[in-house]
Amino acid sequence: MTPEEFRRLGHAVIDWIADYREGIAQHPVMAQVAPGEVRARLPQAPPEQPEDMAAVLADLDRVVLPGLTHWQSPRFFGYFPANAPLAGVLGDLVSTGLGVIGLSWQSGPAITELEEVVTDWVRQMVGLSSAWSGVIQDTASTSTLVALLCARERSSGYAMARGGMQEGAAPLLVYASAESHSSVEKAALLAGFGRDHLRLVPCDEIHAMRPEALAAMVEADLARGLRPCAVVATTGTTAVTAIDPVGALAEVAQRHGLWLHVDAAMAGSAMILPECRALWEGIEGADSLVLNPHKWLGVPFDASLYYVRDPQHLVRVMSTNPSYLQSAADGQVKTLRDWGIPLGRRFRALKLWFVIREQGVAALRARLRRDLENARWLAAQVEVTPQWRVLAPVPLQTLCLRHEPPGLAGEALDRHTMGWAERINRSGAAYLTPAVLDGRWMVRVSIGAEATERADVAALWQAMRAAAEG
Repeated sequence: MTPEEFRRLGHAVIDWIADYREGIAQHPVMAQVAPGEVRARLPQAPPEQPEDMAAVLADLDRVVLPGLTHWQSPRFFGYFPANAPLAGVLGDLVSTGLGVIGLSWQSGPAITELEEVVTDWVRQMVGLSSAWSGVIQDTASTSTLVALLCARERSSGYAMARGGMQEGAAPLLVYASAESHSSVEKAALLAGFGRDHLRLVPCDEIHAMRPEALAAMVEADLARGLRPCAVVATTGTTAVTAIDPVGALAEVAQRHGLWLHVDAAMAGSAMILPECRALWEGIEGADSLVLNPHKWLGVPFDASLYYVRDPQHLVRVMSTNPSYLQSAADGQVKTLRDWGIPLGRRFRALKLWFVIREQGVAALRARLRRDLENARWLAAQVEVTPQWRVLAPVPLQTLCLRHEPPGLAGEALDRHTMGWAERINRSGAAYLTPAVLDGRWMVRVSIGAEATERADVAALWQAMRAAAEG
């Protein structure tokens, strides 16, 4: 493809994306295909000869779009917000178009230095002190794995340079709540702790980790000759957006020399609002934290920000310095390959840079406040409607609710809940994701798509009542 052909086809692709976004509300929100249906529409073997790109674009409409659940739809209320504003799409396009890779500062100085700038911008936006340094990872799962690797090495005196996990006389332990994200368990396993050494700390009535329970478990494990290593707290759990008491957990961690990692993947975006920062009070006592601008804040996936207070542990664990990457600039610059698992990195900072500059912090704050107000409005409707119940506090933009008709309980109530949620999803009118809370199924309503307005939330409420009460 020549640059001139790219120019012509690029215009067509941009037009296609613009048309898609303009008409996205007309698509059924959830994909309406059966398993294997998309695959059946595609040839089994690759084309031997070049195809006309017009045919490829036509297949986006014929094959791809019917097989998508539309995360940017104003009626998308599932999982979590995963916004992709068009300014960020352009930033991602520029990154891919440049085709550069950050192996070292010298391989692309702007990759490193722009990332330093935008991670510091976000640090200021969320009210963190200048003691924190940030780097862009792909996802919170990777960030949590990196945090537990650093915790493991600090607690073991950097045993990876000697006998590794086999060297310690007693196993290292990780503590988290049962409400923590599944990536915490996965990270603990991948980091070599083992499932038997992941302790689930009891939660209180609002599903937040209990500091006194953590302290008791740590002290009991110490008395048994085990080695407590790390605590993972969560600001905004996946199912109910519960808020662990970071300050109190930090006190326990500091008392016993444990690494405290805070998973604020979704809720971290809320900290651009000064009125929300009390939700992670005590954050300055943590060792590391992760927040995902590719969720509620609105940067196209993937862009996860990992912050540490003391980079020496991260660099000591992650550093690599092959001869072919050494240069005269070493020692004067930040070497991002020493701040994560991959050697190379995409120019992810561009899309974050584009979004913050195009939107401005004031507009980002206004959008998040709109979503918070819409969540409060829906909670108020549910609370005054007979047979409907909000099941957990609503500190942010996610509601957990259930319709509870008289006489229905246990598995029968579960079937009813799953049934009305499935009817809404299959209708294409909106998209919701059920989850289990206290052993019973409920429905999560996660408000926060860029295009979602009060009218969309009101339409959802009407659809829920029709599906559940009809």
